Amino acid sequence: MATLIITEKTSQAKDLRAALGNRFGQILPAEGHLLRLAEPDEVDAGWKSWSCVLLKPDGLYPIRPAAQGNKPAKLKAIGAALKTCDQVILATDCDREGQLIGQEILEHFGYRGHVQRALFTAQDPKTLQQAFASLKPNRELRPLYEAAVARQQSDQIFNLSLTRTATKTLLAPGTRGVIGIGRVKTPTLGIVCLRELEIRNFRSEDYFEIVATANTAGGAFEMRHAPPAKHRIKDRAHAEAICRAAANYRGPLGVSVEHCRQGPPKLFDLPALQKTCGQRWGWTADKTLSIAQELYDGDGKKLITYPRAEARYLTENQTGDVPAITTALTRLRGFAHLDLGKPVIRRGKQGHFCDRALEGVSHHAVVPNVNVLDDLEQRLTRLSDDEKRLFALICRSYLAAVMPDFEYRQTVVTLKIAAPEAEFRATGRIPLRQGWKAVYGAAEPDAAGGDTEQTLPPLTDGEEAALTEPRVEDKRTQPPPRYNEGTLIDAMQNAWRFVEAPAMRERLKEAKGIGTPATRAEIIKGLKRQNLLAADGKLVVPTEAGLQLFELLRGAAPALVDPGTTAEWEMQLDAVVTGKVDFRAVIDGIAAEAGKLISVLRERSGGAMRLQMPAAKPERTHRRPGGPLRPARGASAAKLSRRRPSTKPEPASKGETAYPEAASRRPATSRRQVPTVRMVAYAQKLAKAKNLALPPDYDRDFQVCRGFLDRHG
Repeated sequence: MATLIITEKTSQAKDLRAALGNRFGQILPAEGHLLRLAEPDEVDAGWKSWSCVLLKPDGLYPIRPAAQGNKPAKLKAIGAALKTCDQVILATDCDREGQLIGQEILEHFGYRGHVQRALFTAQDPKTLQQAFASLKPNRELRPLYEAAVARQQSDQIFNLSLTRTATKTLLAPGTRGVIGIGRVKTPTLGIVCLRELEIRNFRSEDYFEIVATANTAGGAFEMRHAPPAKHRIKDRAHAEAICRAAANYRGPLGVSVEHCRQGPPKLFDLPALQKTCGQRWGWTADKTLSIAQELYDGDGKKLITYPRAEARYLTENQTGDVPAITTALTRLRGFAHLDLGKPVIRRGKQGHFCDRALEGVSHHAVVPNVNVLDDLEQRLTRLSDDEKRLFALICRSYLAAVMPDFEYRQTVVTLKIAAPEAEFRATGRIPLRQGWKAVYGAAEPDAAGGDTEQTLPPLTDGEEAALTEPRVEDKRTQPPPRYNEGTLIDAMQNAWRFVEAPAMRERLKEAKGIGTPATRAEIIKGLKRQNLLAADGKLVVPTEAGLQLFELLRGAAPALVDPGTTAEWEMQLDAVVTGKVDFRAVIDGIAAEAGKLISVLRERSGGAMRLQMPAAKPERTHRRPGGPLRPARGASAAKLSRRRPSTKPEPASKGETAYPEAASRRPATSRRQVPTVRMVAYAQKLAKAKNLALPPDYDRDFQVCRGFLDRHG
């Protein structure tokens, strides 16, 4: 029997060939969407009017073959194979979009033969063999396909209709530009604008803290006044009264000691990777994804698993890969000092290997690729500095995940005074076993986000202490920080925090926010292209046009900037999957909602907006030998980038990479940038650990702070 297996990616096709051998026939990758929805100017009928390009639900957007790259050739090859096969196995990603990619190809060619479905979340041989031993009839996945069609068509109707309407009705006459409206894009703009308005409207307040030195037989240490939770002293007279009462006060200490364990952080999915790279190195979300993609499928690299991961777990089958991966990594110079011992396998949702946590998920966490360990060091020589840095980060995460817990002794010391009644507190931590923290080094910022704690002298419960040198410290409340691209993606993933309705909050949690790991970076780029968001150093801020649009939409059509709209859509799509509602009814409903919003926007017409698009940047080009000048795209652009490296590589400390030669230097610029809070905290921790003096302006000048970290990290 001739069988055609359709996969979504070339890597899946290669892994299937390796795992299944010659048991099946042809294996052809679709490489994403080979088909696309038609654009408005390709549709002859069905539009309500030119000012709002709303397509009637009973006339859905037709499908057209995609024209870019090698997609036409791949579609042609699959079409030819369908004519000769007796059955088809869809082996695309097991989520909604994966089902759509495979099924829409069969619908396009009118294939009506026997179709089965292979579902897997990892691409190791055992998982693939199990998936093909338990194939499902593809008809059972029909509701998932219909939900994907509903999402695709609704997005097209909603986004195009409202973008066209907003552009035609809200831009002032003669103003150039496009007001892009989207189910994910516009709430993302809202998240950034809400934070900006919160910062602009923030009113800083003074408050006071009291610190004193506690003297005991074993030594002296610092204690700090500990008011009730979330209560600050805003009256200086009250603070000074506590300070006077603490002067030379003697009393018994309350000492509690607890043996604590801390497990390693979760593995990386794409959002966590983008957030970490943004905080550590100031990378944009798109840069992180681009470098990760090069590590995944770059020529002669293929060092990591699929980077557009949406989960922070591995399958339980992948526990078998642990010895091989850890052995190979600890041969590398940067990890050779680790005494790994017997790897610790943590199963379940509190651990790292959990099949249940991967149900309905297409891609597991980003980890080193077990299939390239034989020539790992040779592959590393092909990496750029940034690629080495990112690969080292992923390797550290994996090694930490299979190392023992960090163990420490936690000491909490309290001292109560009277008239006025107040309590002073101090905490200290004594490491007992470094465990997984050994992979990061002593000066590495706490991966779990813990606070730095002082070393306490030997203390016993009830022993007497005397407070001396009390002082009042002046403090001011601070506004919330602006987003960088990493923290913005984290906010998109956790958009439920911006929604009040309990059902919608829960659905956004299940949907993992707005957008997908694969699309969020592009959404941010699109908002920047449309001059609605802008970069301010490492930060993402709204432009005045973006703020103006947000305020107008929040007043006229709040559903457009509300992440809850996505939650409503997801609940309707869930109903399609469970068979409770027909997918056409969902599209009808969303189209009707778009029609209402269009009416609201048209009432606001009159040139309220004055949005100017920035000048387009010239496209970087390259010339093929003997050929014309062409745009640099894809692999050619990557090769050109390697031949002509950037003159401004990203900052990093030597501790950020397993390869010392990867540490880069960036020439000073005339623009003075402020270092991040993490950089300043890291510098302070490093100075204290190595008894170093911090340079002047280390907390105000990015280059000064980074130079200190580079020299001593």
